[in-house]
Order: sequence, then C-alpha cells, then structure tokens
Amino acid sequence: MSTKDANFMLFSNINDCSEENVWKLCEQVKKTYPSELPKCYAVFVSNERRTVPLWRQKAGRGDEKLVIWDYHVFFMHNPSPNRCLVFDLDTTLPFPTYFHKYVTETFRSDYALTPEHHRVIPAEKYLAEFSSDRRHMRRPDGSWIKPPPSYPPIQTSASTHSLDDFICMKPGKGPGAVYDLLHFVQQFYKPPDRNIGTKTQN
Repeated sequence: MSTKDANFMLFSNINDCSEENVWKLCEQVKKTYPSELPKCYAVFVSNERRTVPLWRQKAGRGDEKLVIWDYHVFFMHNPSPNRCLVFDLDTTLPFPTYFHKYVTETFRSDYALTPEHHRVIPAEKYLAEFSSDRRHMRRPDGSWIKPPPSYPPIQTSASTHSLDDFICMKPGKGPGAVYDLLHFVQQFYKPPDRNIGTKTQN
C-alpha cells in the first residue's frame, strides 16, 4: 500500500469525526489492500478524566498548536518492525508522519497532567466491533453540533453504540491492548541498530 493511495482513500471519506474516518480507512484498506490489513491499527488516545493535551493539532492555539481533547483517534500502518506510519487528519505534521516523529511532536510527555493512554486495536477487530449512533455529536436538545457524515451510522449486529468501550482506558476492558506512552513507543518504535556494519577491535 503506497502513501499516495492511502491519502486518497482517507480524504475521499473525510468528515469531522475522527473515529469514523479511521473506520472508513480500515474499510478501504480491507477492500483494496486486504493483505495489508493485519498491519493496520486504530489508536484511541484518552485518560480517566478525558483531558488529553495534544500538540501540533490544527485546532490548537499558539505557536505549538496545543489543544485539549476528550479523546483522539488516528490510523497506523506498521508494515515492518522498523517502519510505522501515522495517519492523522487533525495534525499539522506531514501526512502521513513516521511514528517516532509523530509521538515526539504530538504527545511530548504523559507525566505533566493525568497520564494519557493509548488503546491499540487491530484494524480487522475495529471493523467488526466499532459502532456509533453519533449521540456524542448532538446537543442536549437533540440537534446536531455539526452536520453529521452523509453515510448512515456505523452499526454491528451486536451493538448500535460501542464508542465508549474504545475510549475507556481501563486495562482488561474493551477491545485491543492499552499502553501508557512509554510502552506504546516501545511497542511500535524500534531504534536503528547503530552497531550494524561496525567492527569490534581486539
């Protein structure tokens, strides 16, 4: 799957709902590049208080574009141990961005505020289990905060709204695996082996 093709797929379904954008991209990968689907993931970022500071975001303020989200969702393609790309429509960084650069610029540290967590869900599982009736996109009176996507809500045979299970960051609850920032980086970033090609002198 080339970067160019992935860009086209995501932008063809763009809306203001990051979790649905990621679901649509997973769907397009399954249709167009099925062999790549096992290497793709949906990643939810949130915490107990649902106050996650993210830098380099289009909606952010100041020179560093800092914004506080209740949760955020992005897509990852991890074709090999030494190569992982992040696709985030809300970032001001290049699209896509290599994993290490994205994490360094976007999350900074999870020690300043309530620690953030990262729920990583394999794309196939995300397609099978994610659903949303878009209740979080409505005001208390039932009117839309912003116009919803033109396609019908994403539903499964088992649920009409499972979004909260994905945002929840309690280990052992919900789909996929939950990591703190350190272990998230360790899982998907493999530093270059600087010893390759060097000789040891006796």
